[in-house]
Amino acid sequence: MSRCIAVDDGSAGVCANCGKGSDAAGTVKLRNCNACRLVKYCGVDCQRAHRKQHKKACKQRVAELKDEQLYSQGHERPEGDFCPICTLPIPLPMREHSVFMECCMKRICNGCAMASFKRGMSDCAFCRTTTADNEADTLAMIQTRVAKKDPVAINNLGNSYFRGGLGLQKDMRGAVELYTEAAELGSIEALYNLGNAYDLGKGVQQDMAKAVEFWTKAAMEGHAGSRHNLGCIEAERGNYNRAVIHWLISAKMGAKDSVENIKRAFMEGVGTKEQYAEALKGYQDAVEEMKSHDRDEASALRRSRGALEGQEKVAGLLLDLDEGTLAVYKNGKRLGVMQKGLSGEYCWMIQVDNTGRHMCSFQVLVEKATMPADTCE
Repeated sequence: MSRCIAVDDGSAGVCANCGKGSDAAGTVKLRNCNACRLVKYCGVDCQRAHRKQHKKACKQRVAELKDEQLYSQGHERPEGDFCPICTLPIPLPMREHSVFMECCMKRICNGCAMASFKRGMSDCAFCRTTTADNEADTLAMIQTRVAKKDPVAINNLGNSYFRGGLGLQKDMRGAVELYTEAAELGSIEALYNLGNAYDLGKGVQQDMAKAVEFWTKAAMEGHAGSRHNLGCIEAERGNYNRAVIHWLISAKMGAKDSVENIKRAFMEGVGTKEQYAEALKGYQDAVEEMKSHDRDEASALRRSRGALEGQEKVAGLLLDLDEGTLAVYKNGKRLGVMQKGLSGEYCWMIQVDNTGRHMCSFQVLVEKATMPADTCE
C-alpha cells in the first residue's frame, strides 16, 4: 500500500505512489507535489493515481504554508508610514498625527510640520511647494500626479470621490476603480481601502471573502489597520487564537485598538495573560520608537487647543507671544495664521447670537498701535 513520504531536501526520496526512487542513470526523475511539497512523484500518472489518498494531507499542508506566510510577513510598517523628514514611523492613526501634502504626496508628521512653521516656512516642509489654499488648487495638484500614474495620488483621488470631497460629486463606484488602479501600481493603502469597500458594500457588491483577500495582501505588506481587521474577522468566526496572533502583530506596530482587543480577550478567557503582556510591551516599545521632541511639543499644543476643538460654537484667537503668531479659529478649526512681530496686550471675545450664528471680534495691540477690530462669520 502506498503512503505519503515527507521530503527533506528535495532530492532524496521515492515516488509516493509506486515507491520507485531516482536512479543513477537519471532515467527516473522525482518531482515534488507543487502544492504541498511534502511528497514526490515519478510522473504525472502516479500523481493522478495518488491524488485521492494525498488530497487531505495536501490541503492541510497548503493551509499551514499559507498561515506561515501570513503570520511571518508584514511585521514592519511600509515606507509610506514614515515621516520623510525625521524618518520616524508616524503614530497611529496617522491621520491624527500627520499632515498629508498633495503637492508631493508625502505624509509629514505633526512634529516636523510644526517645526517647519516655527522656522517661518509656510510652504510644504518636504518639497517647498506653495501649499494650496482652496479645493480647486488642491484637486489640480492631485490630478497632476494622477496623470503621472502616482499610486498614492490615484488612491487619494479615490478617497475624494468616495467621500465627495474637494468639490467632487460622490462616486463610490468610481472610487473603487481608482483604488483598484492604485493597488495594481503598488499602493498598500489602496488595498486596505478596497477591503473596506467590499466589507461595507460601497461602490461594489458586499463580499467579505474579497474584503479579507485585500486586507490580507495589505497586512502582509505591513498595513497595521488591515492586520487589525483580519484579527476582528477571525474573532467573529470564533477563531480567537488566530485573532490574537493578528492583533499581536499590529499591536507591536503601534495599534492601540489591537492591544485593547487582546486585553478584552484575556478578560473574557479566550486569551492569555502572557499574550496581553506581550502585546502591551510591544505597543509601548513602538510608541517609544515614534517619539521625538518636536512631536511631543506638537501633541502638547494640540491638547492645549482641545477646549476649542471640542466645542461646536467657538470662534476666537490663539496668540503665541513667544512665537509671534496669531491663529484665527472658528468652530474649533484654524482658519489661518498671522505672523511677524506680534507682541503686547491682547484680548479676544466670543459672540453667539440667538440664531446660533457665530461671530468673533478681536483687537490686538502691536507696539501700542491698535489693530482695527475684525469680524468672522
